[in-house]
Amino acid sequence: MLPTETREALAAEIAEAERTRSVMPRITARYPDATVEDSYAIQGLWRDAALAEGRRIIGRKIGLTSKAMQAATGITEPDYGVMFDDTVWENGAVIPFDNFSNVRIEVELAFVLNAPLEGPNCTLFDVLRATEYVTPALEILNSHIELEGRTIVDTIADNAAYGGLVLGGIPMRPDQVDLRWVAAMLYKNETIEETGVAAGVLNHPATGVAWLANKLHQHGHRLEAGEIILAGSFTRPVWMGRGDSLLCDYGPMGTITCSFR
Repeated sequence: MLPTETREALAAEIAEAERTRSVMPRITARYPDATVEDSYAIQGLWRDAALAEGRRIIGRKIGLTSKAMQAATGITEPDYGVMFDDTVWENGAVIPFDNFSNVRIEVELAFVLNAPLEGPNCTLFDVLRATEYVTPALEILNSHIELEGRTIVDTIADNAAYGGLVLGGIPMRPDQVDLRWVAAMLYKNETIEETGVAAGVLNHPATGVAWLANKLHQHGHRLEAGEIILAGSFTRPVWMGRGDSLLCDYGPMGTITCSFR
């Protein structure tokens, strides 16, 4: 494992890269022996510094839960990060492109909890009971660590590459819709780029939320009522540039639109 001072220095470097919208060299290129435990510790130091500055956690994101995303990144296990209150955008938002170092979009479902979820034996059914509603969501990926050659260690340390969240569509209770069969079509500049079905996330998107509750239990934490949980993408990420617009059609669950300026 990395020494505490190295972890602290890397967390500070990530925070500076976020502030300057820049990209830093891979952690694993400089510290090949860095572990997943190191990466979550670095993420935690970065998170605590952000909380000390007055930012507020509103939920969690889960990543790399689908075969599509694992194939796109070359990483074969899920990860997670935190979402802050200043990273959420409304449906139809015009989002400043310069807020990010790089921009990719993923198609997801967001679970909004009305009760806590705690491991170590949280199940899909526990998640459904604790969910107030599920709503369409787009995740903005934003990496502060160079992408080429990155590993799960680099990604986790960088808050699982989370950049922002766009919420929209039609919220539904879990008993109103078969979540496995929620499908989406993602259009960039009026051209369809990606399609997917939510069962691509571990066979049921609620399974990802259960995985997160059990994972957090290992570190003495739980998911709280009111938190928003991004369950993971069921399409590959789509790169965005300045001036690009998006429309994601979830069928009966409505649409999300946004653009980058």
